[in-house]
Amino acid sequence: MNTHFDYVIVGGGIVGVSTAWQLKQQYPDKSILLVEKEAGFSRHQTGHNSGVIHAGVYYAPGSLKADFCKRGVERTVSFCAKHDIPVENCGKLLVATNAVELERMQALFERCQQNELDVALLDAAQLKLAEPNITGLGAIYVKTTSIVNYRLVTEKMAEEFKALGGEVCLSTEVVGLNETEQEISVQCRYKGSPITFHSQFLVSCSGLMADRMTKMLGLATDFQIIPYRGEYYRLAPKHNQVVKHLIYPIPDPELPFLGVHLTRMIDGSVTVGPNAVQGFKREGYGKVNISVRDVWEMLRFSGFWKVTAKNLKTGLVEMKNSLWKPGYLQLVRKYCPSIELADLQPYPAGIRAQAVLSDGTLVHDFLFAESPRSLHVCNAPSPAATSAMPIGEYICQKIAQKAPSAQSQAA
Repeated sequence: MNTHFDYVIVGGGIVGVSTAWQLKQQYPDKSILLVEKEAGFSRHQTGHNSGVIHAGVYYAPGSLKADFCKRGVERTVSFCAKHDIPVENCGKLLVATNAVELERMQALFERCQQNELDVALLDAAQLKLAEPNITGLGAIYVKTTSIVNYRLVTEKMAEEFKALGGEVCLSTEVVGLNETEQEISVQCRYKGSPITFHSQFLVSCSGLMADRMTKMLGLATDFQIIPYRGEYYRLAPKHNQVVKHLIYPIPDPELPFLGVHLTRMIDGSVTVGPNAVQGFKREGYGKVNISVRDVWEMLRFSGFWKVTAKNLKTGLVEMKNSLWKPGYLQLVRKYCPSIELADLQPYPAGIRAQAVLSDGTLVHDFLFAESPRSLHVCNAPSPAATSAMPIGEYICQKIAQKAPSAQSQAA
């Protein structure tokens, strides 16, 4: 096995694969290795999200997130069309159920217009006509929202990367990093056995392990990944046609997450969720999930206590609804009263890798850390899957500005 490369990319989620694929297109003569600790791609955040191709409703006009999302929609849909990956343009309705939400809805509609999105305002009668099973005072209709299976997208990008000559090493966990003036060495466990790769430049797209990667190099950073668990239910099959669109609540601008929504899935089913409860294991997708290491690191981090204190009331409500199914149901019945308790069937949870600063601030934008021979994506906020191609392009541009091998080719 070759162990010397121009670039090593760590992370087999959609952002890491997109970056590796586009970097190989940009530097076809450079040797590039993609390392992933799981036996396949998109086993974490990419493979546990709701599969929505977001239009970019919530993001500040002119921001990177707004730009990446808008361009990401176009590139994702185009990529899927080229490779025969199913996409359904079902659209999304953000439903207001009271006077406060109606006021927030108007402000959100204005933001949509500033972001030049194809949207329309619906009154209660128009909403009922569009969605007979949904109750509300009005809604924003976002026409360009679609659904897809992001695992298929990621796997196809990986195929393209390999077809260009890129190499992939799965079941390979990074356990140590060492940087010198000449190279960066990447110590790994490959299927349980030690192996070291040598690279001119490292790119980390490690999601839930992003902070641990920076610590391996001793980089001075002010964040830690705090896991938040998003729990879903799948509706009983009799409700597969309960909605034609994605149904979202009007979000509370004071809260960091969007709230429980009804999502049509590309396989024809409908899911409900996610909530947002404190995770006690970074990769905890089961019913009981506690990691002593993960909990200990959280408890030692001042930012965890500060962000928990800031959102204590909301966190306790979320935890209660997680443990008490009727409470979760009420979040859904707020705008879809026909759903009953027995309709909420088990569905896999997801974990959000949330970067939190030591002062308790939730990082909502992109966060990077750097050394002379490495670039770390410390926070790739939602909608990272939708925006994966523009994000990968942006990372490649940052690499070109600093990576020694890129500079030598450019010369």
